[in-house]
Amino acid sequence: MRNCFLFSRRPEDCWSSGRKAAFWGWNWAWVLLSAIGIGFASLLMAYGPYALRLVLGLLDRPLILVLNLLPPVLLMALLWGLTGRAALSFFITAALALGLSAGNYFKLTFRDDPVMLADLFLLKEVGNMAGNYQLFLDWKLGLGIVCALCGLVFLLFFVRWRPGTRTRFALVSAAVLAAVWLTPVYLSDTVYNVHTAWYERIPNRWSSTQQYIAHGFLYPFLHSAADAFETPPDGYSEERAALMLNAWENADIPEEKKVNVVAIMLEAYNDFTKFGVPELAQDVYQVWHELEAEGYSGNLVTNIFAGGTVDSERCFLTGFASLGQFRGQTNSYPWYFREQGYTVEGMHPCFQWFYNRLNINANLGFEDYFFVENYFEPMTGGGVAMDDIFFPELIKKYEEGTAGDKPYFNFSVTYQGHGPYDNNICWWGEKGDFVVDDGTYTEEEQYILDNYFGSIANTNRHLKELTDYFRKDDEPVVLVLFGDHNPWMGDGNSVYAAMGIDLNQDTQQGFLNYYSTPYLIWANEAAKAALGNDFQGEGPDMGPYFLMNQVFELCGWEGPAFLQATNAIADTIPVVHTTGRYLENGLLTNDLAPEGEALVQDYRILEFYQRNHFAYSTLNGKE
Repeated sequence: MRNCFLFSRRPEDCWSSGRKAAFWGWNWAWVLLSAIGIGFASLLMAYGPYALRLVLGLLDRPLILVLNLLPPVLLMALLWGLTGRAALSFFITAALALGLSAGNYFKLTFRDDPVMLADLFLLKEVGNMAGNYQLFLDWKLGLGIVCALCGLVFLLFFVRWRPGTRTRFALVSAAVLAAVWLTPVYLSDTVYNVHTAWYERIPNRWSSTQQYIAHGFLYPFLHSAADAFETPPDGYSEERAALMLNAWENADIPEEKKVNVVAIMLEAYNDFTKFGVPELAQDVYQVWHELEAEGYSGNLVTNIFAGGTVDSERCFLTGFASLGQFRGQTNSYPWYFREQGYTVEGMHPCFQWFYNRLNINANLGFEDYFFVENYFEPMTGGGVAMDDIFFPELIKKYEEGTAGDKPYFNFSVTYQGHGPYDNNICWWGEKGDFVVDDGTYTEEEQYILDNYFGSIANTNRHLKELTDYFRKDDEPVVLVLFGDHNPWMGDGNSVYAAMGIDLNQDTQQGFLNYYSTPYLIWANEAAKAALGNDFQGEGPDMGPYFLMNQVFELCGWEGPAFLQATNAIADTIPVVHTTGRYLENGLLTNDLAPEGEALVQDYRILEFYQRNHFAYSTLNGKE
């Protein structure tokens, strides 16, 4: 018997029908069980630092369980049919499924953000960013690795049968047909949001991350393909979208009102004085509060938390609440400024591969964008530049850009403030220099807080230098400042919990605490005179996609047709969030009034049309 089906590659080695049946059963059963084992190992990692009870709860959710186990089963069947080797098929399937699962595990742990299919377009970034975090091996990851190795060794020695041509053809055909048949199921929003809705066991059902992990990993990863590739919204047609947009006319900026615009997205910048915690040892926000008193300020409700910087960045630059892949030239406000005769450039003192900015920023209309590789490297020795370098170089670029006859638009992104923050040494002075060290926090929490607020203090000193420079400048300039997202504060948001900050997204306050950062629109005296506006007041809570609407309104510019067309929704529903929630007339809701639903549908149609119908082709080769 042992020689028959433990080591044999041929059923003919079994000399009786019973033993031949055992041979077939042995080989098929272990191939199937090994593929299912990969699926269970993936589920074990699917929840990152979240409670293990989420995994165990899936035993009561058979549909979610099946949708997570089927991908490795079908992939292994396909590979077994193509290669004829069970061990090789298992190895490839395990490497893909468990490799992605481990990446998801680390990303959830460090950034509370899952891996989605679109992230595969940024694999180089993922590898480079991994060096900024301390990877680890815990029991979940270790168990997954051990199970994979045991499965590989077992199949290599004990499942050696190689199917014949007909069997292999049947395996490939069955796997392909099943994949085709199941594709609409995996991509279906109805299946995802209704038939597999299971949010009872997660802390916050409105968290997009927790909504994702409530479905396991392999299933929501495949479902995210629907977001990786553009699909038109309900009610969309090119004719309807063009008719809606043509109701407005692109308006030029009057020559006498062409002031310079400098916009800076500040990495992980938030004003924690609104929370009342932590107790600060010095007023690190004095400069920011003085600028708020001079300018127009409010809360920016971002789509992201502790990571995903480019979401806020590209929402601001395009006016889109739903972002595409930007793999070709795409309508944006930088293109509009170029059409209006502005010099359009920007800076990010990090690497050009980061979120593929080198290519995407060009597609969004920037004539020049300065990164480590093409600008900051001589100043940093090849590393990332912090604010001590960034802000003086921004002033230098502003002086060069305004030296000629053209007005100047600059959108730049800082890096300083990027987490994670060290939890055993101080980057800025000594422990307790910025946050009162009275024993309220553990030593690790104290270091994290001092490092974050030390960075804020340094950034604000440079903001004072920048605004003091603009005060003395005869050139009119409007300065736009905003934070991209809340900072990372310990794995699993542990430091937020220690501070007692409410991040419960089931409530409006917790939702805003989780997603909100400040924005500030400030103008020097020359710009105030040219535009006839004092640029003072308190602005509404809004998404980053409507911030440019506010800038244009304060400047007295009508702007491009798309911006004019979106003013109505910006006024009524200023937050169109990726979690499916909205701010309508100041209240957080996921059930809009009929008028609000119509506005959102029109907005979705317009932004989809804008993403896919580039309107500035006359600029190509013109400059």
